[in-house]
Amino acid sequence: MNYQDTVNWMFQQLPMYQNKGNSAFKKDLTNTINLAKHLNHPEDRFKSIHVGGTNGKGSTSHMLASIFQESGYKVGLYTSPHLKDFRERIRINGKVISKQFVIGFIKRNKAFLEANQLSFFEMTVGMAFDYFAKQKVDIAIIEVGLGGRLDSTNIITPELSVITNIGYDHTQMLGNTLKEIAGEKAGIIKQNIPVVIGETQSETETVFKTKAEEKHSKIYFADQLINTIVESDLKGAYQIDNIKTVLQSVNILKNIGFNISEKDLKKGLLNVTANTGLQGRWQILGTEPKIICDTAHNKEGLTSVMKQLHDESFNHLHIVFGVVNDKDLEPIIPLLPKQATYYFCKPNVQRGLDAKVLRKKFEDNGLKGEVYNSVEFALSVAKSKAKVTDLIYVGGSTFVVAEII
Repeated sequence: MNYQDTVNWMFQQLPMYQNKGNSAFKKDLTNTINLAKHLNHPEDRFKSIHVGGTNGKGSTSHMLASIFQESGYKVGLYTSPHLKDFRERIRINGKVISKQFVIGFIKRNKAFLEANQLSFFEMTVGMAFDYFAKQKVDIAIIEVGLGGRLDSTNIITPELSVITNIGYDHTQMLGNTLKEIAGEKAGIIKQNIPVVIGETQSETETVFKTKAEEKHSKIYFADQLINTIVESDLKGAYQIDNIKTVLQSVNILKNIGFNISEKDLKKGLLNVTANTGLQGRWQILGTEPKIICDTAHNKEGLTSVMKQLHDESFNHLHIVFGVVNDKDLEPIIPLLPKQATYYFCKPNVQRGLDAKVLRKKFEDNGLKGEVYNSVEFALSVAKSKAKVTDLIYVGGSTFVVAEII
């Protein structure tokens, strides 16, 4: 199989969350543990940092990776989902995994993967850990896929656990209250391993403190401890919380022996995009009219983004919007401005919500717009209608953003 054949085969193996949603969620780690054993436990052969949370875990992971790169470390970075190419999920010092390694890993392990019915995500985690071990990375930043306790990444024993915040996302799998969701995310807190919590929230603070106490883990709430902000090239206003989380994490990492200077910290935060290839976070795609895209897709994420949109200067707002079909729209629609012109579209994944259904839901709430048969076409029409003093925002889903960057 060539690279494309290999990736296509992986996408077809059992449920893939990107396409199937809830049905892809595994209720235990048996498959991942068996794969790790089959691969001779690569997760024990490199140091790691585990990053979870509802919003900001991707940005936080990329910031940490960038800082370590500037500090001269060989840095593995595992994130999900990808925007354009599967290989974005697995990088070393910003460079994506080679096509040859992807092909070779599947070829070598195909019989085992099939016999044990591993899912797309499980085998991808195994591939990442195998790659990082073989490439002898100094440190790997591992982003949780979904939840924490039962996520395939949760077989590592990291140097530090990080949980950015808790919001209402994936409630079908993680629970209907912030307390329940926090309980799942707290599953990445390990025995005697320090943990940084990005944001103090009254509903979840006790959950994290209790779990940390149980695990004899020192716990640090970044927003209570960090008062200064260091500038970053990631310009979303919501990045301030992520930067505080990163600064507190770096303080701990320095204390446990990592060599990170103030100069490298600052350079790392200023060069996140260049160092790691991160895209889709308050990314400016054009001027006259200004075009901004962002992958925010839940209540907490969109609250921050809409607040920042409100602070922008423009004559009229055009919003290209699409979502997945298991998205709860009730808490999202009230956040969106009624005076904008909407361009409804369906992201090109199995889980994409039909744009006509989306328009109906929006119209019922006083938001007006037309339906377009692709994200790209919706954006092209918005561009043709917008004046130079207008602003176009593209979002609603990671998959919508993926199609236009």
